[in-house]
Amino acid sequence: MNIVAIETATPACAVGVRTAKGVEVSRVVNDGRRHTEGLALAMGVLLDEVGLTPRDVTRVVVDRGPGLFTGLRVGIATAIAFSQGLGAELVGVTSLEMLAHGAFDGGIRGALVSCVDGRRGEIFTQTFELDDNVRAVSEPRVATAGDVADHWLRHGEPVVFTGDGVDRYASVFDSLAHATTFAQSVPSVHAALSLGAEGQPTDVVTPLYLREADAVANFTTRQRPS
Repeated sequence: MNIVAIETATPACAVGVRTAKGVEVSRVVNDGRRHTEGLALAMGVLLDEVGLTPRDVTRVVVDRGPGLFTGLRVGIATAIAFSQGLGAELVGVTSLEMLAHGAFDGGIRGALVSCVDGRRGEIFTQTFELDDNVRAVSEPRVATAGDVADHWLRHGEPVVFTGDGVDRYASVFDSLAHATTFAQSVPSVHAALSLGAEGQPTDVVTPLYLREADAVANFTTRQRPS
């Protein structure tokens, strides 16, 4: 099958294409969070690069979060429109599992913690065990980098951290003597293509937000003037 993968959970969006013949190309678009414009342009360029037209695409894979609220909405809306308009199958994957599979593809084994920067001093995180395959051993959650680091400090076990949440709070994670990091500022598009090829198609992709949008939080927590 010919697959397109869309990733918009982080400030830089990314797109990947894998053809039925196994040709794969991807691109990270550092577009200052103008995801709509950057996404459409990158998709067109990559399809042209591998000799496909939009109507040749048989499956669309999209990162459904957790991540930046606006970016996720743009990516999922684009994927749904692309799927419905062209009759392509639709598959959703999470940013945290994309990071875990990206680390697995990079040779990482053992305990791994995926961390996506959630702003507001928080990260979206999930723990995986990487051995013969990738296995989630916790549910996605919101936490502070300090809380995550304290948990692994108490356990004292070797662990690898990955994701842009690690970059944001590098000083916190670097303080753990038994921990290492695997650099991934953007969830792996290659992993999304592989997960999407095996995933079950769905009619609707539901965003995994884990918390309300910044605008809603700012409104609901604002103090009224006395």
